[in-house]
Amino acid sequence: MTGGYLKGRIRREDIITAAAAAYGELGYHGSSLREIAKRVGISHAGLLYYFPTKEALLAAVLERRDAEDSEREQLTVPPGLEVLRHFVALAEHNVRHPGIVDLYSRLAAEAVAPDHPAHEYFLRHYRAARDGVHESFQALAARGELRGGVEPAMAALTFIALMDGLQVQWLTVPGDVDLVGSLRFYLQNLLTVPL
Repeated sequence: MTGGYLKGRIRREDIITAAAAAYGELGYHGSSLREIAKRVGISHAGLLYYFPTKEALLAAVLERRDAEDSEREQLTVPPGLEVLRHFVALAEHNVRHPGIVDLYSRLAAEAVAPDHPAHEYFLRHYRAARDGVHESFQALAARGELRGGVEPAMAALTFIALMDGLQVQWLTVPGDVDLVGSLRFYLQNLLTVPL
């Protein structure tokens, strides 16, 4: 790896970090590439060298978040109880890092608009999350570890909605919402085995 290449990768990561902070503070639409460049200590043209559009930078911020979550929580384990445990571990991590939860929640809310640059990302993100949890509930049902009458697809949809909704409530009134405990409670009530 050459010195210039390494320096470029470091600069790229610095830009992504600054963008995540700006989006968390100001929202996507409230942030500008010029402001992000200023935070990094480079020119607007210098930032455009790495990210030619605001949308490209947003994509990089979201991709980094997903990669970090997946690596840390090993979200690619086979369907079943372990996947659910990893989602609870992700919530535990999020409680210790409210900034990234705030960024995610703000972007998710902004991205409901079909013309938002992150709209397609969130469509894919939610679909993948629901599918992974659905497959896990199906595997649990096949092993008799899911309570009778629980519909795996509905349980998955509800779990993902609960997780995101609890995060917003927790951000608003952190002392009143037990994010992790609430997720555990929900899941344990669906299972015939300990979570």
